[in-house]
Amino acid sequence: MQKKLYLVAALCCLLLMQACGQSSGSAYHLMLKGIYKDNFPLIKPAQLAAQLQQSGGPKPLLLDIRTPAEFRVSHIKGARFVNADKFDLKQVQDIPKDTPIVVYCSVGARSQKIGEELKEAGYHQVQNLYGGLFEWVNEGYPVYNRQGRTNRVHAYSKTWGVWLQKGEKVYD
Repeated sequence: MQKKLYLVAALCCLLLMQACGQSSGSAYHLMLKGIYKDNFPLIKPAQLAAQLQQSGGPKPLLLDIRTPAEFRVSHIKGARFVNADKFDLKQVQDIPKDTPIVVYCSVGARSQKIGEELKEAGYHQVQNLYGGLFEWVNEGYPVYNRQGRTNRVHAYSKTWGVWLQKGEKVYD
């Protein structure tokens, strides 16, 4: 009985932290740990930013695995849109199988699923952006739309939007 009480208290604290916007820190990383599979490679935002800024050598191809509405609001500069809701390997058939690829979505759940499909199809250099676009923005990295740099970020839903701490949240 006492264990159940502690579990309920912990859950209430977690929900209260989310409601108050205190989603960074251990609760956020615990949530991400629950989403990611141990055997799928992750890349942290700082590592990706460094790879994108280095001169010379191949830069990873960024695949934005979200919806058209999310992509229109903002995305990482140079990212290629791959519709999460209608994914088909035909969307990426022009990409050589040895291309370094980084997939991302809002927090990394949808992108991991598509990343796994890519690996099964023979793409062997696929990584998932840790924390997705939310973590990218939370760490201060820029996002863009057709007009250029923007502060706007599609927060997917009010439930998932609690994890986005920076930027202007946009909902459909």
